[in-house]
Amino acid sequence: MKTKTIQITEISIDELSDIITDKLVLKIEDYLKKISTKKNDELLTRLQASEYLKVSLVTLNIWSKTNILKSRRIGNRVFYKKQDILDILDKK
Repeated sequence: MKTKTIQITEISIDELSDIITDKLVLKIEDYLKKISTKKNDELLTRLQASEYLKVSLVTLNIWSKTNILKSRRIGNRVFYKKQDILDILDKK
């Protein structure tokens, strides 16, 4: 079991408020980074990817074959990583 030492010093309410605000901002930023990476790591089916990109399934298949967009196979199903789609859109 860890024990912590608490040291009390004179501090104004404004200084305490600033310290707490800084810590909260750091925690919130870390949390938002975790949320954004989890959403972009999701896998989309062929239909979801085509709807997201607003292209036909045939176009999506051509892009996969010509390595414009990398597909991933799990069993006999094809998936696309959402982050890969976003990266391609950023490049174009």
